[in-house]
Amino acid sequence: MSDQITEPAPQDDEDEDFTPRRELLRQIDEALDAEDGTRLEQLLEPMHAADIADIIERLTPAERRTFLRLYSIEMDGEILTEIDEAIRDEVIEALPKEVLAEAVREMDSDDVVDLVEDMDEGEREEILSALDEADRIAVEQSLTYPEYSAGRLMQSEVVTAPPHWTVGETIDFLRAEEWLPEQFYHIVLVDPRRHPIGYVALGRLLSSGRRVRLTDITEDSFRTIDATADEGDVAYAFNQYHLISAPVVDGDDRLVGVITIDDAMSVLDEEHEEDILRLAGVGEESAITDSVLETLRQRLPWLAVNLATAIAASLVIAIFEDTISAIVALAVLMPIVASMGGNAGTQTLTVAVRALATKSLSGGNVMRVVWREAIVGLLNGLAFAVVMGIVAWLWFGGAALAAVIGIAMIVNLAIAALAGILVPLALEKAGADPALASGTFVTTVTDVVGFFAFLGLASAVLL
Repeated sequence: MSDQITEPAPQDDEDEDFTPRRELLRQIDEALDAEDGTRLEQLLEPMHAADIADIIERLTPAERRTFLRLYSIEMDGEILTEIDEAIRDEVIEALPKEVLAEAVREMDSDDVVDLVEDMDEGEREEILSALDEADRIAVEQSLTYPEYSAGRLMQSEVVTAPPHWTVGETIDFLRAEEWLPEQFYHIVLVDPRRHPIGYVALGRLLSSGRRVRLTDITEDSFRTIDATADEGDVAYAFNQYHLISAPVVDGDDRLVGVITIDDAMSVLDEEHEEDILRLAGVGEESAITDSVLETLRQRLPWLAVNLATAIAASLVIAIFEDTISAIVALAVLMPIVASMGGNAGTQTLTVAVRALATKSLSGGNVMRVVWREAIVGLLNGLAFAVVMGIVAWLWFGGAALAAVIGIAMIVNLAIAALAGILVPLALEKAGADPALASGTFVTTVTDVVGFFAFLGLASAVLL
C-alpha cells in the first residue's frame, strides 16, 4: 500500500514533536502492508475506541477493507459508534455477520437506533435479529418516533425507583442488579403508573445516609422531555439548563427512556457543523471521506446558484458600461466596494445564523439587534469611507472620485449589515433554513447595491 495513514490530532501526553504518534502510525501502516493481523492487534490494543475509529476513517477504501479483514474479530460496539456515519455503512458491510452481531449486542439502545435507522428493511432486520427480545422491542419502539426526535435520541435503559424508597434500599437494589447501563447519572423516581416525578443524582445518593428518603434529595433541575420533541430543542435544553440527563416521556407522560448529556452534545456539535457547511454551500452531509462524485454532487448546485447571482450583478455593471469606459478608474475601484460589502454582510450573517440556531435571537430582542447591526454597518462605512477616499484621492488625484467611493462605501456597508441580519430572519419566518440560503442572497444584495451606489453616483457626479 503506497498511501500512508493521515496523522490524527496529537494527544496531550505526547512529546512536542509528536514522534510517538508518527512512529505508531508508521508501524500500523507496515502491519497493513504485511497483512500482519497479530501485529495490528498488538498496536491497536492500548488505543481508545475513538482513536481506532479515527484511523479507520483516514484509510483509503482499499486499505480499509484490508484493515477490517485483519482486525474484524476485535471490532466492538464502541468502535462502531465512533466511526463517522459517512463510512459506517461501508464498515458494516465488510464485517463478518457474527462479529457485527456481537458488536451490536454490546451497544446501548440509542446507539443501535443510530446504526440502523437509515438501513433498508432487510439490513435492519438482520441487525435487530442479533438482539435479545427486550432490547429489540426497545429499539423498534424508538424507531416509531419521528426522525431527529427525542425518541430516536434516547436510550431505553433507565434506572428507576419508587419515591418511598430510602437511600439504603436504592443502593442495595443497584448492587443486586446486573442489567444496569454502563453509564448513568440519575435515579429516576416514578409513580405506580410510571410517571417520572423527580430524580436523584448518584453523587447525592452516595453522600446521603442510608435512612434518607429519595424524595428528600431530589434535584431542582428535574424536567422531562417529550419523545416527539425535536432533537435540536433537546440539545438547547441541555445547554440552557445545564442538564446531565433527562427522562423522556410519551404522550401519556409515561417514562420511555432517558437522554444523557453525551448524546445531547453530539446533536449540538452536529448542528454547528451543518450550519458551517450550509453557510459555505457545500451540503450538510459533506465529509472528508466523500468520493469525487459525492463531493461534486453536493457543491455543483450551489455554485450554479452563485453563477446566476453573479450574472445578475454583472447586468448591473452593464447598465453603466459607458460610465466605466469614460472613467477607467471605476473598474479598478469597483471590486473594493463589492468585496467590503460582501465581507461585512458575511460577518453579520454568521452571527445572525448562529443566534437563530441557539435561540438567542427572537422576537423580544430582534429590533434591538437589527438597530445595532445597522449602526455598526454605518460606522464601519464611515471609517472605511475616509480610508478609501484618501486612497482614491492619492491614487487618481480626484476629490470628486474620492467622495463617490466614500459615499458608496457608507451605503454598501450599512446595507450589507442590514441584509446580514434581515435575510436570515426573513428566511426563517418563511420556513426555510437560514444557514442554507442566506449566503447567496446576502452576497447578491451587497454586490447589486454596491455597484449601483458606486457606478450610479459616478455617473451623476463625474460625467
